[in-house]
Amino acid sequence: MQWNGMLEVTTTTETETDARRLARELVNRRLAACAQVSGPIRSYYWWKGSLEEVEEWRCVLKTMSYLYTKVESAIRELHPYTLPQIMAVPVQAALAEYLTWVQDNISGSYFE
Repeated sequence: MQWNGMLEVTTTTETETDARRLARELVNRRLAACAQVSGPIRSYYWWKGSLEEVEEWRCVLKTMSYLYTKVESAIRELHPYTLPQIMAVPVQAALAEYLTWVQDNISGSYFE
């Protein structure tokens, strides 16, 4: 099986409103074909020497690898966190028609 270039990019935010705003804006800019917001989730992490426990919301974006730099830049621009989680995971396999749909719904952003 060969990697098809599709990515799932994940970030988390403190509020559902922020996650929804990120999801809507990245899809509107055609940097992602779709976005899913879920939560609340419970996150534990070290920040400035303290163990934090917070409620967050997850935003997962479906995009293509050639757009990763633009996706990352847009998230950094819109995200309220100083250091947002931004992780991309390659999609090793996907329904062919779904992959085509993703490509068709972000294709305009590649040429802008």
